[in-house]
Amino acid sequence: MSRQERKNMVEFIAKVKEFDQETLMYMTDADIEHIYNAVYYHHEEIVE
Repeated sequence: MSRQERKNMVEFIAKVKEFDQETLMYMTDADIEHIYNAVYYHHEEIVE
């Protein structure tokens, strides 16, 4: 995953789930991607 992609994921997670960005910065790419996918799909269900 690129740095920009990771940054965008972290910002989205922090906004939607009110996570601390500093905590997210220390997680692995796999952890970030897993959280992002869960948050994104949950967010999409709410929006629809």
